[in-house]
Amino acid sequence: MTDNNPQNISRFERVLAFMLLGLVILSVGTFLAIIIGTWQGMGSSDFASGIWPVVVMVPYIGLPLAFILLITLMITSVVRRSRDNKRTLTQR
Repeated sequence: MTDNNPQNISRFERVLAFMLLGLVILSVGTFLAIIIGTWQGMGSSDFASGIWPVVVMVPYIGLPLAFILLITLMITSVVRRSRDNKRTLTQR
């Protein structure tokens, strides 16, 4: 049987999901900026000045942090589903 009640997703899970999405998009965008900059002829000395050091470091920090957020989101989702299943079993 299917349950017609929608799943209650907590605010914490929504925040985690949007943070994860934002970090991945930001990291991929900066990675593409580095690729395009290299394609346009920028050398390693050019990436050492201006805003480029920050752009270069974003994927190094953002992608592992996004992975940690993904693991956290998966764990919170499993815990929520487990609690919902226990609640429905006790109501029967």
